[in-house]
Amino acid sequence: MANSIPALVPRGRGHQFVVYGDSCSGVPGGPHERTFACVNAVVRRLQPQPEFILFLGDEIVGLTADARALRAQWSHWLDVEMAWLDRSMTPVWHTTSNHTTYDVMSEAVFREVLRLPENGPPQQVRLSYFVRRNDLLLVFVHTSWSGLGGEGHVETEWLETVLKEHESARYKLVLGHHPIFPINGFSGAYQRELGSEYSRPFWDILVNAGVLAYLCSHILAFDVQANRGVLQICTAGAGTAHRMPEEVEYLHCVQAALDEKGLRCQVLDAAGVVRERVEWPLPIDAPFEWREVPHGETEAVFSGHLTGGRIAELRLSGKTNTAAAAQTMFSAFSPDALAALWLGLRGPKQTLTVIVQREQGRSPIYWVGPDLASTGSFDIHIALYPDMGPGGVLYRHHGDTRWSSFRGATATGLERLRWPSRWSIGHGQGGTKDRPYSGASLTVSIAIR
Repeated sequence: MANSIPALVPRGRGHQFVVYGDSCSGVPGGPHERTFACVNAVVRRLQPQPEFILFLGDEIVGLTADARALRAQWSHWLDVEMAWLDRSMTPVWHTTSNHTTYDVMSEAVFREVLRLPENGPPQQVRLSYFVRRNDLLLVFVHTSWSGLGGEGHVETEWLETVLKEHESARYKLVLGHHPIFPINGFSGAYQRELGSEYSRPFWDILVNAGVLAYLCSHILAFDVQANRGVLQICTAGAGTAHRMPEEVEYLHCVQAALDEKGLRCQVLDAAGVVRERVEWPLPIDAPFEWREVPHGETEAVFSGHLTGGRIAELRLSGKTNTAAAAQTMFSAFSPDALAALWLGLRGPKQTLTVIVQREQGRSPIYWVGPDLASTGSFDIHIALYPDMGPGGVLYRHHGDTRWSSFRGATATGLERLRWPSRWSIGHGQGGTKDRPYSGASLTVSIAIR
């Protein structure tokens, strides 16, 4: 095919598919019909074509009290805008969403027009459901169920039961419209993510069941973050013209390949250009050499940009005390400029914090990690993975293989960070030795992969 886009394919047995969401179309000549068509044109150029497509909701603009108008939008979306796709060859599975299932009437229309599997909980038939595809389990949850209160509410007992019944599945993905964790700093229970009473129990279920990722949309962005070893992947770029934020996010679809080595994703914009790539688990299995960094100021072991999937991993060990003042563990800086990268403890809870000063004269960006005040002794790993965007500042405790992303309120990550030529361990830069580490036995080692 002319002008084709090479798709990622499994390394051996596995699955390759496309996931996208939030087109808000279905209206002839509507504001998002053209943008949705641009994204679909990219999907059509993929070679080989996806085995299946996962659409994460907000297909149509919806949000009408007129059932006939709602059916007309679905008809235009399915029979005109998606007419290019042979669903008998490439099945599409959908999640419910705030634009399509916002009340009892719209839930009934959703059931009627999509005719999805009937294996969900009795009151949510064809709203929540699962698909077992050989060694792959896909579980679709309804994050705006009217029976619990509408948007931001989700039933979890059925989810836990299905995951237990299919624990033999090698790969498990859970899909829903609303995120669990805030994206790009946009937060608000029941509207931008699930209600707070659901978040922890829901994620506990995923962690305990060995789920690989939760796929969602709703926030008009592409975002990946990890929590206790499980990914949250948000893709909401299928056509809705506004972005969050406009200057950073872009229309896109995500093409993915899943195999025994893990999940790989490429994010394609509306021109078919790969804008971001993600690999999970972190691609750090190759042999590497740890280098202990001496205390005080030194020449950097590494400077410049981390590109092409490279990762910097720091291992920090030592003991905390009761100080609340900011304490430097690691700092990377250029002479006569604020530290481009600062890692240390801040506040009475001694919260592990990463501060990045990407542009002089502008406020820095903060990523907030675990509190270490109660640990006494600590041994913790920090991974800096620019390809993962804002979620690419991660930590794990030594001996625990599960990574979690630091919490941030930014739409960009470390992809533009240029590591400076000077490092400092145990205190900040310059002769004043600002923000000294006041605990004991601090050891910092680094590996660049």
